[in-house]
Amino acid sequence: MVFLRIYECLFAANPGRLLLVLFVGLGGGFCSRAEVHAGPLLAGAAKVDITNDEAGPAEGRLHVRSLVLTQDDTTVVLLTLDVVAIGEIGYVKNDYLPNVRERLQQDLGILPMHVVANASHCHGIPCADIEARTIEAVQTAMQNRVPVQVGVGVGQEDRIMENRRIKLKSGRTVDVRHAYSLPPDDEIAEIGPVDPEIGVLRLDREDGSTLAVVYNFACHPIQGVASGANTADITGFSSEVIENNLGDGAVALFVQGCGGDINPISYKDVDHPREAEPLGNMLGLSTLAAVRQIECRDDERFQLLNETITLPRGDRAERIAQLEDRQRQLLQSLTGTSLNFETFVPLYVKYGVSGEFPSSFSHRYLHDDALGRKDLRKLDADNRANMQAYIKNIHTIEELTRLQTNLRLLQKHQANLIASGQRTIDVEMVGLRIGDFVLVTSPGELTVPIGLGIKQRSPHKHTFVAGYTNGYIYYAPTAEQLLNVGGAQEDSDCILAPEWQEIFEEHVADMLQRL
Repeated sequence: MVFLRIYECLFAANPGRLLLVLFVGLGGGFCSRAEVHAGPLLAGAAKVDITNDEAGPAEGRLHVRSLVLTQDDTTVVLLTLDVVAIGEIGYVKNDYLPNVRERLQQDLGILPMHVVANASHCHGIPCADIEARTIEAVQTAMQNRVPVQVGVGVGQEDRIMENRRIKLKSGRTVDVRHAYSLPPDDEIAEIGPVDPEIGVLRLDREDGSTLAVVYNFACHPIQGVASGANTADITGFSSEVIENNLGDGAVALFVQGCGGDINPISYKDVDHPREAEPLGNMLGLSTLAAVRQIECRDDERFQLLNETITLPRGDRAERIAQLEDRQRQLLQSLTGTSLNFETFVPLYVKYGVSGEFPSSFSHRYLHDDALGRKDLRKLDADNRANMQAYIKNIHTIEELTRLQTNLRLLQKHQANLIASGQRTIDVEMVGLRIGDFVLVTSPGELTVPIGLGIKQRSPHKHTFVAGYTNGYIYYAPTAEQLLNVGGAQEDSDCILAPEWQEIFEEHVADMLQRL
């Protein structure tokens, strides 16, 4: 892949040009790079409420948070939003980032290619004037810049999430969703990994108070609240915990990691109300524990890479045909049973409780056995056979609903592929370095194995990975996970061919060498 390398001439011609990095984004078509200058680092932070109050009550309000970093004539702005995505899905439309870029260029002289963006991926509902409030957050932060020192560290949190991909004994993989039921327990073999690491950037004022914290973590903030109210979910609550504990106007910016195959812990729990706040409290407190251990110092290392790469799109026509065949097989395998729901439930309970003697007392069975009568034994055998037939139908229907849900995703993306006439897609990648804090990004819903691999191979000790950045291209699972197309949401709600992973990771490795 050939990058358009124009950053040297851009900054030679415009040394006073501001540089913006806005975490929420959409793709562009260029490569830019800002090198370190020798002056002190200045920073300002702000947050603006973007909750849609017309959508009903809110518990855990949505915000846009802005961090502005300036060194000499170069300014970088990191901005995070409590939204599901920028474009493609959710309430933020495809023209959000182009409009923000245009407005920032007009009002502040910021080039469109210097605007980058990340979404928390919560499913809250933002306000209609989110563009104006985004601009307000940037302007406020820029007006309040002060000299800062930089520190980086890591925290750990493994209590609030679980991997949602489940490998079956058959070799297939399913996922844990509210959209369909789980397979039987005796079919489950193993689950996937989680990434408990919290990457933390701390910025302190000269008096030692904390101005801002940037924290990166892999999760899926879709727990919701018991009342069903509009919410910024887990990561909205965690940011509030951090801000309230630090005080002094500190702003906590959550940068979503590789959370594509992660769920909140006990996501399918039916015995307790769904409540994001306790999970957010734990994430916030674990982040604070890391913040307390970080020592800040003067650090002039400050660099940004913004590059566009081309990724191959996947053609799922053959797999769709296979799944449609399987759909017909499952449907035709359903058979009539003597039982209906009304008769099945009491029988299932009775035979589950009573064990060997479900139809009468044990002495009645023994009495009949002594006389050579097998009536009760025959009744039990018939009932058990009818229950097994009914349960087999239930399991078949459950598999059918999983297949049909994921098949619809595949059919949607295949139709879009054909309509577009494009076999590739251009996406933005960002590499950002602030002191020892190194971040690389993708617009996809990256899965945990992607992030773990990048961290392991990186030449930098403190390397962190963000998905959901600079647009939204649906799920970005590994090439191995894409062998399971149609079995789980991550491999079905995906527009990429398996080769995307190698291309992306090669560019990440190249970026990390240059940061």
